[in-house]
Amino acid sequence: MNWKEYETQLYTMVMIEKGDKILLVERPSEKGFPGYIAPGGKVDFPESPAQGAEREVKEETGLTVEKLKFKGIDEFVIPAQKYRYVVYNYLAVETSGELLADPPEGNLKWIDREEAGDLPMQPWFRRRFPYFFKEGVFEIHSKWDGNNRHDAKVTIREL
Repeated sequence: MNWKEYETQLYTMVMIEKGDKILLVERPSEKGFPGYIAPGGKVDFPESPAQGAEREVKEETGLTVEKLKFKGIDEFVIPAQKYRYVVYNYLAVETSGELLADPPEGNLKWIDREEAGDLPMQPWFRRRFPYFFKEGVFEIHSKWDGNNRHDAKVTIREL
């Protein structure tokens, strides 16, 4: 299939780590994807995925990312709809600035990394979470027939 025949949307997610703590957004239900999640969002044209990640972190947290480490891609495809959703995932261990007092996406919380797994998270974020902290990069590919989202065929590779 020609690449012009399907829609692709690009997103980013940035896990911010400081010592044994990580910064997560506690998203309320009215924002969609409720629960705890790392900052991120859509890559605006014509910025690169890394530029989009840095911008999204600044907008959602107030922090400036000093250095990003690429961790992997999580993509979701619906062949029947000719649709592909790609998330570029990064780890940031160097940031500067102050957290926003009134963040737009939900409350910002520094959480002990070992305790984060007990928090409410979307299943796709819970699946991706450990790969931010492993050596190397990952690829998660979810292929869905468009009916029951929980029946998507998921393939995870550590590269």
